[in-house]
Amino acid sequence: MSELLHLPLEALHVELGAKMVPFAGYSMPVQYGLGVMKEHLHTRAAAGLFDVSHMGQVILRGADYQAVAQAFEALVPVDVAGLGLNRQRYGYFTNQAGGIEDDLMLANRGDHLFVVINAACKDADIALMRAGLPAGVTLEVIEDRALLALQGPLAEDVLAGLNPAVRAMRFMDVADLDLAGATCWVSRSGYTGEDGYEISVPADAAEDLARALLSDERVEAIGLGARDSLRLEAGLCLYGHDIDAHTSPIEVGLGWAIQKVRRTGGARAGGFPGAARILSELDGKAPRARVGLLPEGRAPMREGVELFTTAEGGHPIGRVTSGGFGPTVGAPVAMGLVARDHATVGTQLYGEVRGKRLPVTVVTLPFTPANFKR
Repeated sequence: MSELLHLPLEALHVELGAKMVPFAGYSMPVQYGLGVMKEHLHTRAAAGLFDVSHMGQVILRGADYQAVAQAFEALVPVDVAGLGLNRQRYGYFTNQAGGIEDDLMLANRGDHLFVVINAACKDADIALMRAGLPAGVTLEVIEDRALLALQGPLAEDVLAGLNPAVRAMRFMDVADLDLAGATCWVSRSGYTGEDGYEISVPADAAEDLARALLSDERVEAIGLGARDSLRLEAGLCLYGHDIDAHTSPIEVGLGWAIQKVRRTGGARAGGFPGAARILSELDGKAPRARVGLLPEGRAPMREGVELFTTAEGGHPIGRVTSGGFGPTVGAPVAMGLVARDHATVGTQLYGEVRGKRLPVTVVTLPFTPANFKR
């Protein structure tokens, strides 16, 4: 553990009874006293506080926002130039083969672009941006701020107790707000499928903010275990599992993140790595598709389980990319990548678990409907 990086709030996590585990090079809380199941259900019913300070926070500056946005569009298939002031958008870095190098969130902050990247890809992403952006764009890695996420149907009511202005924010709005005496960069977004906020707070003020939120009886500290089961039920991809350098955005169902202006026939079509494959699949059909999977019985099907069309014999037509127990669903749930011909809802497949093939049905994603504030 001594070689791991430590979160600004590690002492608080330990005080709260967290079980700390290595994750993406950091010592991270995987669960607290409630346990994963109750933490998951509490987030769905009230409000959960997550420490996601291991994520990378980056600011890009140039002559003006448009200069930065147009430069950034050479790295992502997303409409960055058309993003409204103080609005946030989901995107991803692509490679020349049309795969995904990482997924990310980006926000137009007027005089700069604010980008949040995954912890496990942080160094690679920063190197990618430094190599791919022109000399007129500067990159600043933010290392003196923590990142907290308050998620759940009561998140708005809780956070409004610290600053009522959060009520006016829509899904994917971004604002600078005072919370517990600190100026925070707040977005109405998250990774659970629930309404909520992600809050970038100065590291030296993070404990005061966390304690202020946790003092509300509607809030519980939530660890990585429940964060994973929540995002799985919400049908959200996890980098390195459901998406990676070999999966195209189209086959994993992320084509919606490519706005019309970047598609074939659009004013700024293409111009990003892997555009030929990605736009071709967007205009036609990708050979594989990400699907929801509902195993029979109570045993989860984990990542890596191979999928077949028959109970015996034949060759695998796909594999499970994420799987576990869905506390809200009350049953095992999974996502997988399968040959498109076998991706129709209702199709029965078989997952091979310890040499035995068990039935699993292709279902619609997400398993739990999104609860975002539009």
